Amino acid sequence: MQKITPFLWFDGNAEEAVQHYVSIFRNSRIVNVSRQGDQVFLLTFELEGQRFMALNGGPQFKFTEAISLFVSCETQAEVDELWAKLGSGGEPQRCGWLKDRFGLSWQVIPTALMELMGDPDPARAGRVTQAMLQMDKIDIAALRRAHEG
Repeated sequence: MQKITPFLWFDGNAEEAVQHYVSIFRNSRIVNVSRQGDQVFLLTFELEGQRFMALNGGPQFKFTEAISLFVSCETQAEVDELWAKLGSGGEPQRCGWLKDRFGLSWQVIPTALMELMGDPDPARAGRVTQAMLQMDKIDIAALRRAHEG
């Protein structure tokens, strides 16, 4: 059993959001749907094996960028695919961040970014950081060019 589960508050569109997220990530499923009358109230779902809960709580609370979901990607193709699917109807933001059409913030980040930024040579790591700061969607090839100088 997972000890800590992220709990997401939606304004009446939790089921739509959950179906959208489950359609994007391969190892994902809706685990349970609780209803109040004929309305969906609470959903339990998994994305890549990580359990989440989604509540149709109403308009009182909105998502902010203070919380985001970090997605590690192995390839540029994976970055491109997830960026397009999660960002559809949303808005891109700097440094691999985007806000989806439900207002939830995601970071779509290639593992190469963390490796290159962790270079023990501060000049190389600094060039990678500066390149990343100019990007919305992360471009691995551009990061590698910056790394090499």
